[in-house]
Amino acid sequence: MFTPIAYQAIKKGIYLLNCTFKIIRNMKTFAIDSEYIQLIRLLKASRMAQSGGEAQQLVVEGLVKVNGVLESRKRAKLRPGDVVEYNGQKVEITAEE
Repeated sequence: MFTPIAYQAIKKGIYLLNCTFKIIRNMKTFAIDSEYIQLIRLLKASRMAQSGGEAQQLVVEGLVKVNGVLESRKRAKLRPGDVVEYNGQKVEITAEE
C-alpha cells in the first residue's frame, strides 16, 4: 500500500527512489533503498519544502538541523539513522525493508 505522497508522485510519473513515508509519534520516517539521499532531495520528497529552490534556501539560511546540528551543506548525504529537523518537524531516515 502506498502512502498518499507516494501515490500522488506515482500518478504524476515521479519516482521517489522507491521510498516509503510513515508518521510515527510526531516523527516521520522516510525509508530509502539506496545508500544515502541528499538533504535537499529529502526536504522536497518529505514535503518540508515545496521546491528544490526552497529546500536550498532553507539550508542556506541555517534553518535545517541534521542530528541536532545546523547543516549548511545542501547536498549532505543522509543515511539510515539520521534525523532531519525543520520548523518543528522531524524526519528519520530508515533503510527500505
